[in-house]
Parts: sequence; structure tokens; C-alpha cells
Amino acid sequence: MRDIAEPKGKGSNAPRRTGLLLVVSAPSGAGKTTLCREMAHTMPGLQYSISYTTRSPRPSEVDGKDYFFITEPEFMQMVQRNEFAEWAKVHNNLYGTHAGFLKRTMAGGTDVLLDVDIQGAKLLKKRFPDGIFIFVLPPSMAVLMERLRERRSDTPEEIERRFRVAREEIRNFSDYDYIIINDEIKKAIRDLESVILAERIRITHADRDWIREQFLK
Repeated sequence: MRDIAEPKGKGSNAPRRTGLLLVVSAPSGAGKTTLCREMAHTMPGLQYSISYTTRSPRPSEVDGKDYFFITEPEFMQMVQRNEFAEWAKVHNNLYGTHAGFLKRTMAGGTDVLLDVDIQGAKLLKKRFPDGIFIFVLPPSMAVLMERLRERRSDTPEEIERRFRVAREEIRNFSDYDYIIINDEIKKAIRDLESVILAERIRITHADRDWIREQFLK
């Protein structure tokens, strides 16, 4: 059962709850990062978790907004200090989610949305078994290849490697609670919003003691 957190409405006697942890994974090129950023920008009570990474920023990326770009020695120091809720090596680069950010944000009643790779999602599922896990797919493998090529930031060899890895990653789809097909971004955003709204009122996330106190005494 979840602890209680922020009130549902002004003057309400409704229960408070901790924030939800919403974990989104996808093969490279499926559009999970764009989907998560758009969702966090438009949905109240939802905070996007910015990951730490050792990879070089792409031309349009901003440090502290898209990722926290750090060196490998800095990353490993954070690992040694146990600062990550999860971390993994993906496509020869290190990525990690800051544990303190998750705990503080969720304790304040705000839901946290993060996009992580398959490895990271598995670690988070062990640490946060009541999290909500969502897998994003492209409409087809042909579309996935097309999107990878459109990035223009990877070599042909890197694109082929990412495509091969994507096939293996998709085999893990059954480990997730929801599947979203990202064919058209606006529809994918609506689908993700529906998942979040449904989970916010799910009985397993409710404060059952509060319900008994208010209605069953």
C-alpha cells in the first residue's frame, strides 16, 4: 500500500499519496524520449527525470535539459557513492537515474516519468516493484529503420548495430504493463496520458486505511 501525499483538491478530505514511478522503455528510434518530454511538459503533477550520461551531446541537446553530460570518471564516482537508482552501459555509453531525485519527487506527491533502456527498467522493477512499466514500439521495423536513418548523427554501421539490438530489445515486451505504438506522436501522447490517469485512480495505489476510516466505520 502506498503512503499518503498531496491532497486531491483544495479543502478536500481526500487521501494524500506518494507519486507514481512511470518507466518508459523502447528500442532506439521508437521515439520514447520525445514522447516522455512532451507528456511531462503538458501534464500537471508529472516530472520528467533527466538521466546522467557519458555520451557526447547531439547538436540540438542542452546539458541539464536533455541529459546531464558528465565524464566516465565522474559517472563511476557517482556509482561508487551509490547515487543511482539504476545505471547501465548502452551502445557503449553509460546512463544512470539519480536515486535522490526519484525519492524526493515521489515523496512530495509528484509522479515521475523516466525513459530508460531495457537493462535499467529491469533494475528499477526490482527496486520499485509497484512502478508502472510502459513499452513503446514503432508501427513497424521498416519505420524504425527509417527513423534511425533520419537522425543523421550515426554512421551506417552504427545504424545497423542499433537496428539489430532493437530486435533483441523488443523480445522483452512482455515484461511491461502497457504497450504504446508510436505511429503518430499526438496519439501516442494521448495513450500515455490515459495510462497515467488510469493508474492515478487504481485501487492498488489507494490509501485503503483512509477509505475504511472515512466510509466503513
